[in-house]
Amino acid sequence: MLKSKSVKGLLWSAIDRFSVQGMQFVIGVVIARFVYPSEFGLIAMLGVFLAIAQSFVDSGFSSALIQKKNRTAIDYSTVFFINIFISVIAYFLLWIASPFIASFYEEPQLILLSRCIGLNVVILAFSVVQRARLVIKLDFKTQAKASLISVSLSGIIGIYLAYQGYGVWALVVQTLLNNLLGVILLWIFAKWLPQFIFSIKSAKKLFAFGSKLLMSGLLHTIYVNLYSLVIGKVYSATDVGFYNRANSIALFSSSNIVQVITRAIYPIQCEFQDDMVKLLVSFKKYLRFSCFIIFPLMIGISVLSDSLILLILTDKWLPSAKLLSIICIAYMWSPIMMINNQMLNVRGRSDYFFKAEIIKKIIAIIILFLTLPFGVEVLCWGILFYSILDIVIIIAFVKRVVPTGYVAQIKEILPIFVLSCLMGIVMKISISVIDNEVWKIIVGFMVGIMFYFSIGHLFNIREFRTIGSFFKKKKL
Repeated sequence: MLKSKSVKGLLWSAIDRFSVQGMQFVIGVVIARFVYPSEFGLIAMLGVFLAIAQSFVDSGFSSALIQKKNRTAIDYSTVFFINIFISVIAYFLLWIASPFIASFYEEPQLILLSRCIGLNVVILAFSVVQRARLVIKLDFKTQAKASLISVSLSGIIGIYLAYQGYGVWALVVQTLLNNLLGVILLWIFAKWLPQFIFSIKSAKKLFAFGSKLLMSGLLHTIYVNLYSLVIGKVYSATDVGFYNRANSIALFSSSNIVQVITRAIYPIQCEFQDDMVKLLVSFKKYLRFSCFIIFPLMIGISVLSDSLILLILTDKWLPSAKLLSIICIAYMWSPIMMINNQMLNVRGRSDYFFKAEIIKKIIAIIILFLTLPFGVEVLCWGILFYSILDIVIIIAFVKRVVPTGYVAQIKEILPIFVLSCLMGIVMKISISVIDNEVWKIIVGFMVGIMFYFSIGHLFNIREFRTIGSFFKKKKL
């Protein structure tokens, strides 16, 4: 029963995640073809401020609700009203800060842009509890329905505005409309309404766990968005645009897939958080499964980065290709980092999570400012170096709560890593004699897929055995 719910959860979590991100990615590509990198960079400059505001809105309460075993109506309503209150305060502060943000970047347009996009902070606060309740039930199907409808309708309008020449404002309108429709549909589909109840006791208990996640998430959010802020200040809006497009493509390919998996398995793992045997089996299984998907995908995109940028965004965005190639290798390690992070939360050790995040982000900021004088490309190499250090640090904390350390995890992922690297080499050789960019992509991906699956099957890697067994059952 639990296995069936896990599979369904993964499927609908994937549909939900990629329906939204896929459409947003398409919208971003369409707008990028109509505007200059410098114009697109204006939105990216606001990323750190919007992300910080959104981090405060959730305050870790969503994860705290999911992790808690005996939730009550009081807990849900308390979290709902806290989120609304914080969102209004966050948006008010963002409104006041908008002239200073524009002055910092010396871009007057950012005043109006930040105040308009900032409305997303308040809009999204109205659906935090509804989403948490659906995650607890592993009901990603309802979330997927809401996401598909909202992103489709808002996407049509966004593409139309982009076609009419509204540039970055097409993205602003599409994002606001997407979130507003999503909230309305979740209120209709989730069939939950807050009661006029507020418990200080409940708030304190949930915040005790969630506050560490808030601070950890805040540190990570600042770090992730700090690059756009620093690049925009030290270099130019054009450089921000190049970096942002490369980063967005890499994130769409890696982070979304990992989040699909972790979001679906988190409530399941929380159910047997005290059963170490089941927890460890689940941890290793999903660690391998994530790497099995992400490793070859990211290496493949890295190899084909030039052709992909030329085909998707045109030659004016070509400087993004080198950045994309490096960032893909950096984000290749995301599944190891995120699944280890989640294990600390499952075990209720958000304090370890927070301590690890402090150490990691201190190192990350040092790397950022050491690489800053040498250009955006070197900054990206710094991201790759940090990704490796991130894993080293988080595993040091995870092995305190789960009996799995460096050697055990390396053994689990090493065959997949080696196979993925060999696949990348074969892809590089296969496209070296092709001039047409479209054919490079087609041949590269076909050769990569055939090599990956044939060699994986030949050496009997566990995930390939699972796939083989699945298709044999289908035939029967």
